[in-house]
Amino acid sequence: MKNKLLWRLWAIIGLGTVVLFLAIDWLTNHTETSMSFIADTHQQTLLNYGKQAEHIYLTQGEDALAEYIKHIQLQEKTWAGVVTSKITPFADSELVPLFTDYFQLGRGVEWKIHLYFAQNPIMEVPFVDDATHLLIQLPQRMRPGAFLMMFRLLLQIALPLILLCLLTYVVYQHVMRPLKRLEKATQEFSDGKLDARVTPLLPKRHDELTDIAATFDKMADRTSSLIQNQRQLLADLSHELRTPLARIDMAVDFVEQNLNQAQALERLRYEASTMRSLVEDTLTFSWLSTELPSLNTETFDLVELINVICDDAKFEYPHNMLHCDLPEQAMIDNSSQVALGQAIENIIRNALRYTPLEKAVSVHLKKLHNTYSLTISDNGPGVPDALCDDIFKPFFRVEKSRTATKMRGEGEAAAHSQKNRGHGMGLALAQRQVHAVGGEISAHNRIDDTAGLTIAISLPINATSTTQASV
Repeated sequence: MKNKLLWRLWAIIGLGTVVLFLAIDWLTNHTETSMSFIADTHQQTLLNYGKQAEHIYLTQGEDALAEYIKHIQLQEKTWAGVVTSKITPFADSELVPLFTDYFQLGRGVEWKIHLYFAQNPIMEVPFVDDATHLLIQLPQRMRPGAFLMMFRLLLQIALPLILLCLLTYVVYQHVMRPLKRLEKATQEFSDGKLDARVTPLLPKRHDELTDIAATFDKMADRTSSLIQNQRQLLADLSHELRTPLARIDMAVDFVEQNLNQAQALERLRYEASTMRSLVEDTLTFSWLSTELPSLNTETFDLVELINVICDDAKFEYPHNMLHCDLPEQAMIDNSSQVALGQAIENIIRNALRYTPLEKAVSVHLKKLHNTYSLTISDNGPGVPDALCDDIFKPFFRVEKSRTATKMRGEGEAAAHSQKNRGHGMGLALAQRQVHAVGGEISAHNRIDDTAGLTIAISLPINATSTTQASV
């Protein structure tokens, strides 16, 4: 469900509003009803007036009763009287017992009083004979509902205000609790605590706020990974530059001392070229890792690209054997010829570098459904299985691979190989470039009886993406 937070707030506010109106209505009715009855002491006073009037009438007569009625009127400042209620039917009419039993001239003392009527009602206290009645207009001091106005103000102003404040607090806590935790994690992350995350701190709720928290965690994961990778990359680059810089210092000393200047100048050119290649590869790797571009702007023939790379490799490594098994054509859309070419070239060069002269490097390309499968296999010493993923890390070298050149023959070929040993960025760059064109790359040792390493690349025939970039 979309807009879960909106629906949740609607539910809270809507339910809270309904509860508010129901509470106000119930409390208003309950309060008014409970305040609409004469107090028990006043009820007893009225009943006592009736008993006393009846006693005086029966024992002292009508004149004494008249004096007592005047006494009540003066004392309570109201009207009072005694009447009979004998009803005589005529015209062959009959009174049903229900009428005679419940007929009253005024209100009973236990009846509800209408608080909104300005005039006080007439109250009735019947004598024992049920034919004589003491009638008295309810004295003002006995009128219920003296605090009705105050209670109405409390119910209509104070109670809604309190309930709305509670409702607002609930909504505020529901919204602000994850935001405060997000603020805390953001502050910790900005202070350098790169493992600060929000999702573990949130309750199990699924709405827009948890989506924000998840987005923040993804951003934090990527940012912390980039920072750590950049730190490691900078440290590795600094370490890798120390060796050529030391050799440059030595070559400069030879030139200054006129010792084998030709060889020293050649060393300076070589080390400068190595440093330039190292820095350029590192910057390209850093850009690919940081920006994560999608290189998908070109359409070209993959077979033609591989043939050109293989021709260049045969020229650079004339003493090595390179076998290619390629179809006549393999068109690929929405890719990058430059990035893919650099990746394949790095892998083929790496394979030739560590393959003995008497053995061959094989390049095989075939189509599988919507992808091209490219495998490049060498006959070198291979890589320990536990390190097959590590070879794609920048500046990573396998010690066993470093000694691969011992398997080569002596002379020009061995010297050429020693001179062109890599600096550990080729496969790392190749992985980033293959990912940038939407492909996948992996390494595994050959499963046949021949030793060596196989690099497998899977490339989409048509890699579409909205993000476009170029190397």
